[in-house]
Amino acid sequence: MSTTTTKPSTSPVRESKLTRGQRPTWLIPAIGGGAIVVGAAISALIGFNIATWAIFAALVFLIVGPLLVGAIEGSRAGADSLMTFLVYTAFILAVIPLISVIWTVLANGIPGLTSNLLFTSMNGVTGAQDNFAEGPGDVVGGAYHAIVGTISITFWATLMSVPIGLLTAIYLVEYSNNGWLGKAITFFVDVMTGIPSIVAGLFAAALFGMMFGPSTRTGFVAAVALTVLMIPTVVKNTEEMLRIVPNELREASYALGVRKWRTILKVVIPTAISGIASGVTLAIARVIGETAPLLVTAGFATAINWNSFSGWMTTLPTYIYYQIMTPTSPTNPDPSLQRAWAAALILIAIVMLLNLLARLIAKAFAPKTAGR
Repeated sequence: MSTTTTKPSTSPVRESKLTRGQRPTWLIPAIGGGAIVVGAAISALIGFNIATWAIFAALVFLIVGPLLVGAIEGSRAGADSLMTFLVYTAFILAVIPLISVIWTVLANGIPGLTSNLLFTSMNGVTGAQDNFAEGPGDVVGGAYHAIVGTISITFWATLMSVPIGLLTAIYLVEYSNNGWLGKAITFFVDVMTGIPSIVAGLFAAALFGMMFGPSTRTGFVAAVALTVLMIPTVVKNTEEMLRIVPNELREASYALGVRKWRTILKVVIPTAISGIASGVTLAIARVIGETAPLLVTAGFATAINWNSFSGWMTTLPTYIYYQIMTPTSPTNPDPSLQRAWAAALILIAIVMLLNLLARLIAKAFAPKTAGR
């Protein structure tokens, strides 16, 4: 009997039909890197700057990407990838200004974060002292009184606006039944959303002026003005969060004999607490940087004032405004600019801390899910 031996095939492995014509995984990063290089070269031809570099790189990425994908996978895949690359480009163009702002504030604000700025006020600081300041360490006077005023006024505004906004949203979603009162409230909330901030400040100043005199300017008056601005944001966001809670949860609670108010308190609000907390943070961030309404309601002080119900108070936005517009020393405005940039950095840090606090609160009160 003869035996035949089969030799192993030495023919090259053919490409599978299922993987043929697919773009490699490294294609999009390679296109992005090439777009950055080409964008920089084109920008250099007309005078290099970061803005034109970003624009040209985004255009190259948007044009070349779909063309290469279409050449590899066909015209349909190329047309489909056009929208994907458009989203990528829009995201990049949206992030670049944010990164630029943060970088600018950090670069200009960090040198001014001295112990004088954080723990002293502007009480007694004159232009003569700024004239002799040669560096960041020589600048006297700080923003301690502005930090205290910002936290105090924002606290009172949040304390007033959040309960009002939350209860209003609960009424609109759970009790109004699309009635005339609910429609009227929705209309006025929409109108309040578009009110200029200075109008809110004039309203608060006029209200307290009628009750206590035309020259009444305190931190609490400023808090009332900010409350007018915060309420629409809290109402709209909370209303949307409550509406996305599934009705099945409410019906299950009612089926167990739970009253409506307790269902809202124990089921609806905990389910939506994450979005509600984010909305409150957005409302605070919306008003914490306001300047115009605070100038007409809280005034401007150079010393620390812990009492929100008496005397003028300074906040970080008004502090920045006065440091830039009216430097302590007109002949040497650099110390005032240093204080302004450092105060801007502190303001951004406060907003970031509030955002982190909102996330922690949302995580603490969110419904607990059983682990596997």
